Amino acid sequence: MSLFAGKILPKSAVEIEKIRESSIIVSKTLALMAKMLKPGITGLELDAAAEQFILDQGGKPAFKGYRGFGYSLCISLNDAVVHGIPSDRPLKSGDVISVDCGVEKNGYFGDSAYTFGLGEIAPDVAKLIRVTHESLYKGLEFARANCRIGDISFAIQQHTEKAHNYGVVRDLVGHGIGSHLHEPPDVPNFGKRGNGLKLQENWTIAVEPMINQGSREVYQHRDKWTILTRDKMPSAHFEHTVRIGAEKVETLSDHSYIETEIKNNPEIANISINI
Repeated sequence: MSLFAGKILPKSAVEIEKIRESSIIVSKTLALMAKMLKPGITGLELDAAAEQFILDQGGKPAFKGYRGFGYSLCISLNDAVVHGIPSDRPLKSGDVISVDCGVEKNGYFGDSAYTFGLGEIAPDVAKLIRVTHESLYKGLEFARANCRIGDISFAIQQHTEKAHNYGVVRDLVGHGIGSHLHEPPDVPNFGKRGNGLKLQENWTIAVEPMINQGSREVYQHRDKWTILTRDKMPSAHFEHTVRIGAEKVETLSDHSYIETEIKNNPEIANISINI
């Protein structure tokens, strides 16, 4: 059963530009987080800065107030997969930090996520982050008209689970996006090539691999939000908002803003992501 019910409609050129505008604010917000990341800073400090930046750009934090969530960012640390609540815990060297952000402006939404390693992180954890990042782009190769959702899903699963024996989270999926933060269709990170809905030009979706170093099994923390790995091993998460093109994907969010700040911040681990 789909998590996000309703009819899937292609977006007009005007709508796509509005989604792009919101997505760029998201990307620049995540870049600010990359600039600020250092040992000792807290999630609450990052969240406050993100909220102010979004408001200064004329946007609204899409997550704040969504189903009762109280913050502008999801900040998920180490064995937290997604939906982590910003806290006053000081970040420390060795932490894996997934930052997920959504913005609404002019009635349309953007959504993106990036995972950082702070300071000295173990080589196997750096590999998890790198492979998860790679899997996003493996999936996006099939985000074009007349491919099927299963083609995206299969490419992500093949690169992570089959090639590296990581756990691909089944309980959470990517999604459509537009005038709502979450719209149909579901975009799983696991599946069979050639299965699922046939992608149509000008659909807009958020593709977001959530990959665990160990088992795929997860559970929800008693805070009713944070999703954690059952085996306590780390997880990584990357996300882009994209438009389905006739021949190839058009990425509406832009991680180059983030990756420029990573290069300039010596506190963020060098994971050898191609940037």
